[in-house]
Amino acid sequence: MKTEPQSFEILLVPEFAEDGRGTSDTRGALRSAIVTATGETGSSGYPRYVGDGMEADIDPATRSVEALLVDGAELDYGLSVRVADVQGG
Repeated sequence: MKTEPQSFEILLVPEFAEDGRGTSDTRGALRSAIVTATGETGSSGYPRYVGDGMEADIDPATRSVEALLVDGAELDYGLSVRVADVQGG
């Protein structure tokens, strides 16, 4: 039986590279947070993770962020979110 990860690192990155193409490079993260599972399900139907000013519903199978609040507000335009595994998480 596979268990869901108990924590992830969320990285906020610029949505586009300088040439206008999307980027998956997380080295230029503007902000990051380690979020931990709350044991609750968010309104999106996925597990809720909270920490360091961020609250996210994350699909643990695909690492997709289905909902995100940063300091209680929705993500600003021009920013994108990436999810990374946490050692021991």
